[in-house]
Amino acid sequence: MKERLLRAYLTEGELISDHATLARLAAEAGLPEDEVRELLAGDRFAAEVREDEHTAGALGISAVPFFVVDRKLGAAGAPVARRPARPAAPGASRAAADPRCWPRARPAAPRAADKPAGRP
Repeated sequence: MKERLLRAYLTEGELISDHATLARLAAEAGLPEDEVRELLAGDRFAAEVREDEHTAGALGISAVPFFVVDRKLGAAGAPVARRPARPAAPGASRAAADPRCWPRARPAAPRAADKPAGRP
């Protein structure tokens, strides 16, 4: 269902907040459409959602993504890559696509335009 929702939203431009759209997508993913419509129209899981919201607040979660380890340690934000991702060529090994395996860049030699005026 998650993959179907992501494809619908990101590539097909579907309005995934619309209940009719959600019911249709759920049916396409193999869920019973009538049960999905009933669930969306009611508040069957409202207490569980409020409990999750309370827990998130207690853990200091105020943004996504947020990572929690053992309900003790939390970190907000996505990890920052040391280098930007480089697309792998078709047939390339996984190592070729992994930035940790790329050769380190060497500093460029100073250019004439980088030198202060009047200095050799």
